[in-house]
Parts: sequence; C-alpha cells; structure tokens
Amino acid sequence: MSQLKQRALLLVGSPRGFKSTSASIGTYLMDKLSAGFEVERIHIQAAIRSQASQGDMLQKATGSNLLILAFPLYVDCLPAPVIAELELLADQRKNAETPKNQRLVAIVNCGFPEASQNNTALAICRRFASETGIEWAGGLSLGGGGAISGTKLEDAGFVAQNARKAVGLAAEDLLEGRAISSEAVDLMAKMQIPKWLYLFLGNRGWKKMAKKYGCQDKLYNRQQQ
Repeated sequence: MSQLKQRALLLVGSPRGFKSTSASIGTYLMDKLSAGFEVERIHIQAAIRSQASQGDMLQKATGSNLLILAFPLYVDCLPAPVIAELELLADQRKNAETPKNQRLVAIVNCGFPEASQNNTALAICRRFASETGIEWAGGLSLGGGGAISGTKLEDAGFVAQNARKAVGLAAEDLLEGRAISSEAVDLMAKMQIPKWLYLFLGNRGWKKMAKKYGCQDKLYNRQQQ
C-alpha cells in the first residue's frame, strides 16, 4: 500500500509576494522538495486580508509536516504580517489537544552585503520553534539580496550560483529528514560578487532611480532636527 506524501508549505512573507527574492529562493527549494513532499505556497500578506483566507492559511499551515518561512529582513526583525502569522500558529498549537509533529525552516534575505545582519531574525524564528514545540530544521541567511531582486533563482545567473547550490544541499537534507547542514548555511551566506562591486552597483541603481523621478539633487538631504 502506497504511503501518503508529507506536506511542505512555503509561507512567503515579503510584501512583493511571489515576485520577491523570498519567493524566488523559497520556490526553488519547494521545486526540489516536490520529490518527496506535496508542496504548496502561500503569500502571507494576501492571506491575512480576510478571515476566510486567514483561516485557510492556518489550516494548511497546521496540516503541514514542514513549514518553510521565507521573508525579507525588516530592520533586524521579521515583517509585521509574518509575526502575526507566527502568533496565529502559536495559539493554534497551544490550544490543540495533540499538536502535529512539524519542522520549521526559515530563509531570510536582506539588502545589506553581510548575511550576518539576519542573525537576530533567525534567532527569533528558532526561539519560536522552541517555544511552540516545533522541530527547528535550520535557517538560511542571504546577504546582498538586491542582486537577485525577485528574479527566479534558476534564471538569476552567476550572482545566484551559491544560493542555488545552498538550496540544493538544504533540499537533500530536508528530504532525508535532517536539519540543514552547516555547509548549506555557509554557502548561502557567501556572496557571489565582491562587496565593493555590490555596493557600487547598488549606489548606481539608486542614483538612476532618483534621476528618473527628478530628485537626484535631494539624495543627501536630511530631516531637520
């Protein structure tokens, strides 16, 4: 008799939804996990707009064996809708007679070149897992997310080479029931291009955008105290 596949749910926490870097990385992971899981993805911000969609998201989340939380860094924390989703999950597990055995993975990306900027956000996710009885399966941290900027990971070329390899390794671990290896974590955190080049390109893009909107002379303005 065939066994039912386990379920994996990607929760995208970026306001840009499925066109975001969070969705790009998360979807690439889900494609690989589809070898052993039934996979689905939800945009958190869209799902919490109504009671009905929020209830549907919670039902799918609580029925999944593996939760993948992918979001951009906001200051040094999680976006507010992601925090709201975690609070809903925590309440559900607290009130459940027998909470489902689940694993949690967090994927955080930021525009800073240093992936270490995501450490606090990952620590919050790990603490959430501990407090709710969910098995922590590891976190992936990406710096320089602007280099991907929502492009599908498979189409992002050289700049996403390390990220693709890291996600591939992480998928192998998760399919085998293991936590994500330090090799995958380290590879994801390693920028593919030099920091100076990333900053140069970022500054150039910022100035180009300012010129487009006619405010190139106001870039260095500061709010009066």
